[in-house]
Amino acid sequence: MTVTILIFLPVLAALALLFFKNEAAKYAALGFSLAELALSVVYLAKFEPADTSAQFLVAYPWIPKLGAYFTAGIDGINIIPVMLTTLLVPIIILTTFKHFYNKATSFYALILFMQAGLLVVFTALDGFLFYVGWEAALIPIYFICALWGGENRIKVTLKFFIYTFAGSLFMLVGLIYLYTQNPSRTFDMHEFYNLQLSLKQQSWLFWAFFLAFAIKMPIFPLHTWQPDTYTEAPSGGTMMLSGIMLKMGVFGLIRWLIPIVPLGFNKWYPLAITFSVIGIVYASIIAFKQKDGKRLIAYSSIAHVGLIAAGILAWDIEGVQGSMIQMLSHGITVVGLFFVWDIISRRMNTRDISQLGGIAKVAPWLAISFLIITLGAVALPLTSGFVGEFLLLNGIYYYNMKLAMVAATTIILGAVYMLRMYKGVMQGPTNDLTITFTDISGSEKVVMAIICTLIIVIGIYPQPILHLSEASVTQLVDMINQKIPPAVMAAAHK
Repeated sequence: MTVTILIFLPVLAALALLFFKNEAAKYAALGFSLAELALSVVYLAKFEPADTSAQFLVAYPWIPKLGAYFTAGIDGINIIPVMLTTLLVPIIILTTFKHFYNKATSFYALILFMQAGLLVVFTALDGFLFYVGWEAALIPIYFICALWGGENRIKVTLKFFIYTFAGSLFMLVGLIYLYTQNPSRTFDMHEFYNLQLSLKQQSWLFWAFFLAFAIKMPIFPLHTWQPDTYTEAPSGGTMMLSGIMLKMGVFGLIRWLIPIVPLGFNKWYPLAITFSVIGIVYASIIAFKQKDGKRLIAYSSIAHVGLIAAGILAWDIEGVQGSMIQMLSHGITVVGLFFVWDIISRRMNTRDISQLGGIAKVAPWLAISFLIITLGAVALPLTSGFVGEFLLLNGIYYYNMKLAMVAATTIILGAVYMLRMYKGVMQGPTNDLTITFTDISGSEKVVMAIICTLIIVIGIYPQPILHLSEASVTQLVDMINQKIPPAVMAAAHK
């Protein structure tokens, strides 16, 4: 049993959707995505967390003359993003059930094609395959945003495409250089890990990869494409971007950048982690000023991802473990938050917080669900957000206490602007607009129940998730630390 079927099932499903029209397409897409989720659960059940090698491995000579092999597998580093992808796609498809899309078949086929690209990125053990998946995931979301987005979709989507494509080119240059330095002339990830590169070589490679990953997350000051894209994209596209796609950058730091250029990382990560922490404070301050609820959530996502990146760059077991579970938690909560604003904007035809209020009086189920998701986003203890943020801040603290104190402001600032948003939307008296609001029903209730349950269950008992990645994370952190001379590492931590 290899990961081949997990990767290609969404592609086959997307092609099969050509035989379904309009309303039937969304039900077929949901069915196919649920089949993919069920398949991933089988992989999860057979996964051995103590085994740090790649499991369910496929290694096929794809383009041997170029040294490119279709090599992919699942280990403790990628099991969580793989499960996140297969979990969120059916949820995101279900959130679209109350929408009408022109050319619905194409819309849902693009989502499934994008899922396949994401799974290639998360499972690839070959640099060329990783790059192909990276670009393959970008193309569907470009068309989703350009064809079904808001009024400014063309301008905004073009900016998004230029940003991300430019970052990809930097990474491509880095991959080609690594290929030329590899005596075996392959893109094999483990061969890259074993290359003996100088500090100068590793330094420029660090920035080539970091720019690509930082744009995708995004990290300050490379974030400017994100709020506009999240706002103008259709809700399903926004959820795919925020819930899953930005995790490509987070994952890239752990899987590719740090293990390949440990000396370059050790030289430059103090600057990179500083940018990440600046982004936390900057995005939180900007979020305070937002009147558009969807845009507020976009900025809050920048702050959360800044914390995840800082925890990884601090490079200890607690920080990396925190990033793994926070990838999962953030994906679930941000999809829930964007879905709430999708429901509100669909019913009220506005996302202006100042025009809303009192919705809890007429929609108690939505109010309860929104509150649970908001509390998860602000990392209330016993919610999924608390576990990840605690580990991330603990990891940053061991690196630099003062920086950890600044990063910890995300908890305070996030609580203030998120709870203020909730109060402005849900509490107070109803007005002429919100008095007509109807509560969630049908597929909306199902989505909210799933998301709220996950937030609570993961928050109460996170150990099974942490156990999945613990052995692989420990081995990876130890491997990188052994490649950095103790004196050099100590100097970087001063």
